[in-house]
Amino acid sequence: MGGFVQEMVKGANVALADLSDDVGSVIVSLGWASPTGEGDADVSVLLLDSNGKVRSDSDFYFYNHPVAADGSVQLLGKTPTADGSEDRISFDLTAVPGEVERVVVAASRYEGSSFGELDDVRITLADAAGEGLLRFAVDDADSVAAVIFGELYRRGDGWKFRAVGQGYASGLAGLATDFGVDIEDDAAAQADAEAEAGVEAQPAVPAGQAPMNAVPAPRRPDSQAEGVKKRAARPRTAKKKVTLPATVKNTLAENDSWKTARLFPVSALKSDRDREMRATSVLLSVMAQVPEFSRRLTAAFGAPAGRMETFTEVSLPHGDSPRRPDGVIRVERAGKLWTALVETKTNGNALKAEQVQAYMDIAARRGYEAVITLTNDVALEGSPLVDVKIDRRRKHKVALWHLSWAEVAHQAQMLIRHEGVGNAAHAWLLQELLHYLQHENSGCHGFQNMGPSWVPVRNGIDDETLCQGDARALEVVENWERLIRQVCLRLGGELGQKVLPVQRAKRGTDPKERRDLLADQLCLEGRLQAELRIDGTPGVLIVGADLRTGKLRTAIDVPAPEQGYPLSWAKRLVRRLAEAPADLHVETLVDGTGPGPRGTLERLRPEPADLLPKDSATRITGFRLSLFKGMGSGRGNAETGFIRSVDDAVHRFYTTVVVHLDKPAGRRKPAAQHEATPVTAPAG
Repeated sequence: MGGFVQEMVKGANVALADLSDDVGSVIVSLGWASPTGEGDADVSVLLLDSNGKVRSDSDFYFYNHPVAADGSVQLLGKTPTADGSEDRISFDLTAVPGEVERVVVAASRYEGSSFGELDDVRITLADAAGEGLLRFAVDDADSVAAVIFGELYRRGDGWKFRAVGQGYASGLAGLATDFGVDIEDDAAAQADAEAEAGVEAQPAVPAGQAPMNAVPAPRRPDSQAEGVKKRAARPRTAKKKVTLPATVKNTLAENDSWKTARLFPVSALKSDRDREMRATSVLLSVMAQVPEFSRRLTAAFGAPAGRMETFTEVSLPHGDSPRRPDGVIRVERAGKLWTALVETKTNGNALKAEQVQAYMDIAARRGYEAVITLTNDVALEGSPLVDVKIDRRRKHKVALWHLSWAEVAHQAQMLIRHEGVGNAAHAWLLQELLHYLQHENSGCHGFQNMGPSWVPVRNGIDDETLCQGDARALEVVENWERLIRQVCLRLGGELGQKVLPVQRAKRGTDPKERRDLLADQLCLEGRLQAELRIDGTPGVLIVGADLRTGKLRTAIDVPAPEQGYPLSWAKRLVRRLAEAPADLHVETLVDGTGPGPRGTLERLRPEPADLLPKDSATRITGFRLSLFKGMGSGRGNAETGFIRSVDDAVHRFYTTVVVHLDKPAGRRKPAAQHEATPVTAPAG
């Protein structure tokens, strides 16, 4: 982000209007880094009235209730940074109800974790154009499980921000209770759910003995017991939504040659121009009809929640000849318009800097808010797809944003398969959109080419002529990062869970410096490697490509149990992997004594004891599970064999290995007794 960013100290406040003219909507980001790459937290937002309380439980926004119906609040989810992750929240301050005086922004940890285990805990705020306005580092939250990072509050006709940094040892439940949220414990929720499901009630717990599951909600869905349809614990914030069934109904067609009639046919597309025009029109028309979907795509760009109209075949004056952007998005809110120009590319076609620059200039002259580019490419942090010049002398700022077709497909899949939309018609429209995007003739297949440097780099590694500092190695590293981000989107859309790349780097490391280092390592070692963090798995999933041997490796490290005997651990692990591939490699991880015993699952099944070190005093720290496969080598306009092989390897490893492993304990929130004092009413 460019421009001046104001550094805040605890207790300080500032009027947003003093920092920018464009603060009708803002993006608040909560970020942290983890030394292990696995630490994380959940964000939450509370809307408070003049009494400092929520008006109802629906004023509490968290992972199970991420979006306000009026568009004033939307939790946008996590994005990876160079050394951790960042959770973003979109606020449309013009849509916040008049009786709401304050907006509290907080985050909480789980499973007994505290913020002291995280580094660089901070909150930042950007205006509607994406310009960073302020930053506040939370430095004294060592032993607490929840922190109020800051708050937005009204002053006259405007809004101010206060840097709070107040900790709650009692976690999210204690924080929410202080502000009037009605928290129901799991025991009550379980009893109600069993009553609804017709399950016989369990005997009462003796007086004075706390039930083991009497921990306040909210809870994540993956912590629910299988086989019992539980009633959602309060706060009951989600309306009933429509999702499409996972299994397809039996067809009425007489034979396989009959094709289902589609709303968006693709068979007639003959040229790249046809594909671009059709893809733009299909996407924008669905966005205009399905508000849940359009908000997912535009809230991060500073668009307000309101009546949306979308347009194609638009002509706008520019010099001697008019320009025709592929599309225009307009959102009307309280009589004000938010406008974005859209430029799309399909297949492997790249953006043209001159074209994007012209749209930025047109948007600035006409007072539009944004230019959105949409291609199969994936934008990287600190590495824009096109370089454009911004005239800083202009008072009106235009934001340049990028979407990949893979991200569009991911958001559609998350809604219709996992999270639900408002009605069956919206679900059907999204299903038709998804079918179109995934069709081989649409040209909207996501990142699909490792670039012109891929083959020369592989050849240079084979004949040992690739030298450090070679720009081609850097291009391969950047494209590897793009591929991994796309793999995360595809796997996350299929699972309905967050899948994010882990980037282990020192705090404050510039993304370009990090990629330069990885490029040097590629030249020396001939290997590419990445780590993926998947919600609900016991560790990070490792993906490696050895360009010397032409092999892909997918792996996960499973920590050793805290109790029990090593032989029992080995037997239990082998039993759990009964349906895993026979060629799965299992290695015992030992503490500081070199590599441990290893073997294929096929060999270890009859003799799990072979996983134990010969020296019984050797401490076992865990087990590493790995699968190996050859990697594709093709390169061209179609999806390459290498890209497809990486996607297939990750999918196979998750579905045949990771699903059989123990999931970590559910994210439980501590009891609501606490010592912290709620935030005092703002002054000044």
